[in-house]
Amino acid sequence: MGTMFPENGGYVVWVSSALGPFWGFQQGWMKWLSGVIDNALYPVLFLDYLKSSIPAVAAGGAARSISVLALTAALTYLNYRGLTIVGGVAVFLGVFSILPFAVMGLLSIPRLEPSRWLAAPPDLRSGVDWNLYLNTLFWNLNYWDSISTLAGEVQEPKRTLPRALFFALILVVLAYFFPLLAGTGAVPLDRELWTDGYFSEVAKIIGGAWLAWWVQAAAALSNMGMFVAEMSSDSFQLLGMAERGMLPEFFARRSPYGAPLVGILFSASGVALLSWLSFQEIIAAENFLYCFGMIMEFVAFVKLRVEQPAASRPYKVPLGTTGCVLMLLPPTVLICVVLALSSLKVMVVSLAAVFFGFLLHPFLKLAERRRWATFSSSSDLPALDGAPPREHDDIANDDEEALVMAH
Repeated sequence: MGTMFPENGGYVVWVSSALGPFWGFQQGWMKWLSGVIDNALYPVLFLDYLKSSIPAVAAGGAARSISVLALTAALTYLNYRGLTIVGGVAVFLGVFSILPFAVMGLLSIPRLEPSRWLAAPPDLRSGVDWNLYLNTLFWNLNYWDSISTLAGEVQEPKRTLPRALFFALILVVLAYFFPLLAGTGAVPLDRELWTDGYFSEVAKIIGGAWLAWWVQAAAALSNMGMFVAEMSSDSFQLLGMAERGMLPEFFARRSPYGAPLVGILFSASGVALLSWLSFQEIIAAENFLYCFGMIMEFVAFVKLRVEQPAASRPYKVPLGTTGCVLMLLPPTVLICVVLALSSLKVMVVSLAAVFFGFLLHPFLKLAERRRWATFSSSSDLPALDGAPPREHDDIANDDEEALVMAH
């Protein structure tokens, strides 16, 4: 889909093309809000990893609030400096974050006891918090579509996006399984100890204090890499919606470095307002909204395959329509399970946000008719009727590959 519509806005454009501008706007609203909520998590996780070294910033109170705001401001400035800076920072943080876990895995080999990998609670029903487990699992494995909102900044997106996602998939699988197998196989299992930031304790047991410090720093800084990548995706999504006339044209305003200035400010403001939420509340709320967005993407994917079979698709899933539907069934079932397990509080708040989006779209249309704000569509973009999109040669594809692999 990203190679079919290689422009800023990504999934908003996909859904608009298949289901119309109203649902495209709803997709943009829900996915942007989900992304902002997601980004509010990373300063929280960063401080959690520092709780053993700097207890004051990890505890509640003024010190923690000031630390969150300072982190948000510093990382927002990196996004203001443009994708070249963000891509370079993401590559550095990615390498720095992966290395200590690779070292920990190698040092753990003499201590491994494979039988620990198969250990399970005596009672799976009472021993596992399935709501937290599935929400965390879903959160860890989602947001692959976020790269689509920056496709307009990529040189040769038809080649770059599939290649970047392929290598990112390999890195993600290795980065999850290798440290987890090392930690659970080399250290006596105590589930009560496996909380946020526990990998640094595992590293201390396996390699000593020096490795614990390295893992702690890497884990903390990896959250910063996720933050800048997510903010880039969210802000360029708003820019892409403005280029399509869905938002006032001031959302398309760029910084001197090519970054979406207003989109960055809106995203940063949302992060600052939501960062007081707990880890479980954040992932549950963002997952609920993200699920609705994914369902619309699945519908758009199948509908475009049926209604626009001749449209240009530089990368095409090698399945027929029936095969594509069957391919989407397992993630759809997981989405339904995640939605069903949501708490009443999360459900009410999330549905209120969705309803607000239903009101926001007609309000913006009224603002356009009354000329309260200026709306315009970029003349460089194709009509959303299956016409082949233009080629892009704006920014080197290396920066984009770095960003997707960091995210």
